[in-house]
This record gives sequence, C-alpha cells and structure tokens, in this order.
Amino acid sequence: MEILHLENVSFRYPKAAVNALDGVSFSVQSGEFVVVCGASGCGKTTLLRLLKRALAPAGERSGEICYRGTAQSALPERTEAGEIGYVLQNPDSQIVTDKVWHELAFGLENLGLPTEVIRRRVGEMASYFGIQELFRSDTDALSGGQKQLLNLASVMVMQPRLLLLDEPTGQLDPIAASDFIATLRKLNSELGLTILLVEHRLEEVFPIADKVLLMDGGHVLLYDTPRAVGQKLGAEHPMQLSLPSAVRIYNALGIDDVCPLTVREGRDFLERHFPPAEPTDDADASYAHNDEVALEMKNVFFRYERSLPDVLRGASLCVYKGEFYCLLGGNGTGKTTTLNVLAGLNRAYRGKVRIAGRPIGDYKNGALYRGNLALLPQNPQTVFVRDCLRDDLVELLEAQGVAKDEREKRIAAVAEKLGIVPLLDKHPYDLSGGEQQKCAIAKMLLLEPKILLLDEPTKGLDAHAKQVLRGVLQALKADGITILMVTHDVEFAAENADRCALFFDGEVLSADVPERFFAENNFYTTAANRLARSFWKNAVTCKQVVEYARAALRRPTGEGGETE
Repeated sequence: MEILHLENVSFRYPKAAVNALDGVSFSVQSGEFVVVCGASGCGKTTLLRLLKRALAPAGERSGEICYRGTAQSALPERTEAGEIGYVLQNPDSQIVTDKVWHELAFGLENLGLPTEVIRRRVGEMASYFGIQELFRSDTDALSGGQKQLLNLASVMVMQPRLLLLDEPTGQLDPIAASDFIATLRKLNSELGLTILLVEHRLEEVFPIADKVLLMDGGHVLLYDTPRAVGQKLGAEHPMQLSLPSAVRIYNALGIDDVCPLTVREGRDFLERHFPPAEPTDDADASYAHNDEVALEMKNVFFRYERSLPDVLRGASLCVYKGEFYCLLGGNGTGKTTTLNVLAGLNRAYRGKVRIAGRPIGDYKNGALYRGNLALLPQNPQTVFVRDCLRDDLVELLEAQGVAKDEREKRIAAVAEKLGIVPLLDKHPYDLSGGEQQKCAIAKMLLLEPKILLLDEPTKGLDAHAKQVLRGVLQALKADGITILMVTHDVEFAAENADRCALFFDGEVLSADVPERFFAENNFYTTAANRLARSFWKNAVTCKQVVEYARAALRRPTGEGGETE
C-alpha cells in the first residue's frame, strides 16, 4: 500500500530568487526504508519538513502531497500528530521537559489518552529502547546519544506509521551512531514502520535502505535501490564521495562485478579479484613536526561544579605549531570541555595550560582572541548575532578595528573560498545545518587566528562541502596555522590529520599518525580500513585502498603473469 505520494511539489521560501524544491515527485510504499541524501542546501530538510504539516516552513508551495491516499491539507490534526513522527537533527531542539519520563509521556498527554494507557505505553517504550535506568534522570544530564535515543522513543510512543528523521546521527560518535541506526533497522523490520531518513553519513544506512532518494538542486536526481544508485551515479558527481566505501572502491577500480554495499561485500569483492597474501604494513614510522609547541595541557583537572565528578582527570595534550591534530572519542567524554579549557572558557582547577608557549593566565582583556586563537563551537547558531549574515561578518571586523574597504575585501575573499557568496544576505537561521556550519567557519577565519579550535566542523556537511573545507584547512596549515579538531568523522580525520588521538576516561590516549591509529582500532576506524585490513593493513582511506589495489593489479603473479 502506498503510504506517501508527492506529485510535482515545488516550494520557494519568502523573498528567495529560486525554488528550494522544484517539481519533486515520488511515492513510498508502506514499510519501506528510504534514505534521502544530497548536497547541503539541495532541499532535503525542506522536503522532510513539508511532509510534517506542523513543521512546514513558510513560503509558496505547489503540487500535491498525499498521506495514505488523503491530501495532506485534509488530514485531521490528530492523525497528523500521531501517525507522522519527526526526529530533528539537533537533539536539544526537540526535548521540551525536564525529566526523561516526562518527555516520554508529553505527546500522549497532549493527545488526551487515559493515564493508564500512557503509563503502559511509556513503560513499554522505555523497556524497548533500554532506557529504564535513565527513566527518572534529568534530560539535560544526558549525553548526545542518549538525548537522540530519547527523542526517538518519545516519538515512537505515539505509535506512528511514518517516521521522518533529519540527520539524527549528525552529533553522535561512531558507536552511538551505529547503535542508533541498528535501532531504526529493528523498528523497520520488526514493526513494519515506514522510515524516511535524511542523512549525510551513508556508510551504514545505504545498505539497509529499500530505496535511495538522491536530490540535486531541489530536484530528484535518482530514486532507486541502493545498488542501482551506486552504479548509476556518475563518477564525476560530487555525491560520489558520499557513497559507502565499498561502492567508491568498486567504482574507482572499474572491475566488472556486482556492486558491493557493505564492508563484508567489499571484502568479498577484494578476495575475488586479488590473490590472498599476508597483510602488508607500509606505514612510515617517522613523523616530523615543528619543535615549537602551540597548545599544551599538562596534568589538567576540571569539573563543572565542586560536587560533580571530574570531566578532565589528569589530561595532557601537546599540539605542535602548524600541526593538524584530531581528537576523537565518545559523546560526553570531555572532548568539547578540553577545547573550552584551551580557549579559556573553562578554567582548570589543577594543571598547566599553555598557549603559544605562554600560560593561558597571561592573556588579559581578550588578548587571547585577537590574532591568536579562535574557537568554532559545536552549535554554529551560537556564533551569529545579527539578522543578516553579511551584517554579522561586518560587525565582527568592525569590532576588530578593520577599515571599511578592507572589511569588504576580507568578507568577499572568505565567502568565495567557502562558497557562501549566495548566502551573505540571508538570515543565518534560514540556512541549512551544513550552510550554517560553513558560515560559522567563515566567521572564525575572518579573525585570522594562529590557532584554530574546531568542534565538529564537518557536522551537517556533504562530501563536496567537506572537500572544500579540507582545502581551506590545508591552506591554513600551509600558512602555519595550528588546527585542533574534535570530530566524530573518522574518514575526515584519516584523510587530513597529522596525528589522531582518542579521548577516554578524562584523558587523551594513543596519539599517533592516522595509518597506525586507525589500523589498530576496530570501531574508531574507517570502513575502508575494516574492508581492506586483511590485505593492506595501513590503508585507512578509500584512496589508499584503490592505490594498493591498482598496484596489485599491475604486479606480476608468482607464475610470471599479470594478476587479473
């Protein structure tokens, strides 16, 4: 049965020059799992919000949206509220109560269900999602992964038929994201729940989808099975970089075979075409760095309140001038706290913190932030203070005492570099999550810092936007800028970092070059490494796997012939 049908749907935001959606048509069968993907700003979130009438943005809409054969405009409010669930990208944006159990009961109370029914449904859902131990906890005390799981549970307690999710794993670490996706798969297979999932991280969701809806500039570019989309998408299309590692490696090698989707299928693909051998270990053990230390923490302890446990427990960190250093770890472990301590926003009660060789206490009256250090926070919305992005950037440079002509030149240069010129005259809150992230990065770059602290800068960015960011960060690094980045994006870290480290139990552990760091991990590693580690141990990116594979194809076999 068809649960959702869109016919020639177009939408334009107020005062916008072009449509955010243009002639979108597709249908979803009951029980299907559909992944919606595409570049940042292509209309994914707009599409999803239009499917939930209460969240539909203001603007001009045309075309027809039908839910279970009924026009959306004719749906009773109770049906729309109860049967169409929505999980937002930012977990904090959806939580409205103070306690976990209050949050679970909130929607049912608004539907006016009897108390006994509410208690039974809440208890059942808490048990299903394994959050019994959190049942009476404060919602603001939960980690990012726990908050997102609570949001999903609070929607599922309403017993929806259609579940819409907007990048729900964007702020989750790899393990929490994997658990969340596994939960969605379970809901789809065990309850027959229809799911539309907007996602940039396609590695795990792509293989489990029934259909993939690929959007490009407000249009539907492809709508087919994952395997078909993987094969049909042109090699030059920017979204090729977003596909799962197995698909990207398959497309790059051009071997005539069935397109693999998962790590297991990718490994089987390699085994069919490459001779078995002992995995090679070609990692260069040497790492040359600048002798000058840019950021240093020694035996640092920090807690948010005297009565609370320490978040940092003897944490030590050393980042050299001009280095690109990535810090990974689970949600709620203390990575963001580390950045805040280094930026002077939080003050350690024990230990030493040095910035550019000087104790952080020596920087007085905001001197730390004038041409020395800049911090991009996890939530990009917090850096915007004006209704227009251009005014926001101008105000920042005015505060720095930059002349008017110079202000315009610097804004134009940064906007061109990050591809945000069309966004300059928009309200920052009208932008997509990825667009907000790029604009927040632009604001940090205008400060021309020597040290750049980044908290999840790739969150909400599509693969092409990440490539743009990579080019910007590499250019900054070439200019001697030191970069410390907290991230859950293991692929981005593997491709760009000089060194990576794991934050665990209040400390920074195991800093090493990406090839060795990721090759020794099972979960905090890339899909490319899991796929190819039995062949080439230190291949941690798709590019490296392809290079090793092409070299193996050219290498003569033991019989003196060429491998096939």
